[in-house]
Amino acid sequence: MIKESLLKPADVAYQETVLAGDYWMKVVKAGQTIRIVDSEGNQAADTLFYSAANPAERYSAVDTIREQGNVYLTTGTTLMTNEGNPMLEIVADTCGRHDTLGGACATESNQVRYDLGKKHMHACRDSWLLAVTENPEFGMSKRDITHNINFFMNVPITADGGLSFADGISAPGKYVELKARMDVIVLISNCPQLNNPCNAYNPTPVDVLVWN
Repeated sequence: MIKESLLKPADVAYQETVLAGDYWMKVVKAGQTIRIVDSEGNQAADTLFYSAANPAERYSAVDTIREQGNVYLTTGTTLMTNEGNPMLEIVADTCGRHDTLGGACATESNQVRYDLGKKHMHACRDSWLLAVTENPEFGMSKRDITHNINFFMNVPITADGGLSFADGISAPGKYVELKARMDVIVLISNCPQLNNPCNAYNPTPVDVLVWN
């Protein structure tokens, strides 16, 4: 559901631009609101969420889909943890819906989906692994890479229950806002994918803003 934000840019507490192929990993405190902006349009922001108190508790696509009865995420969606606790709520969304089934690109999936020669290409899982390695204070490792959300990515469900990767429905300046219900580690991989035509083979930056 499309809903504009009521937050004022002048009140923002934090802002950073995340280049394509880079990651962003920080704690968003309970009560804070994070906005992810699709700066130039149809750029997937593959995102993981963990409880800052205990990273073993993390975002669960299964629990979130079950609780809301919908495979797409948008305004009003409460993101649930694998322990059944509310984690964040989408409070504003100018894109309309976001994917949580398609997973993230990996060197292996690049090879399977595109070509044997694509395996070496940078992928979101590489960015996440680099993030947990470079931020040991979070106490996380490869085993913690799990369910993610693909903000701004369009993955329609087919009539027979399959997934199809379609042209994006986002556009420059579209955004999604989430209000934290607990202290949350947010790990974004701004997708470096060069093989999918949805972004015209041109990965672009996303902006991250946080309000107190």
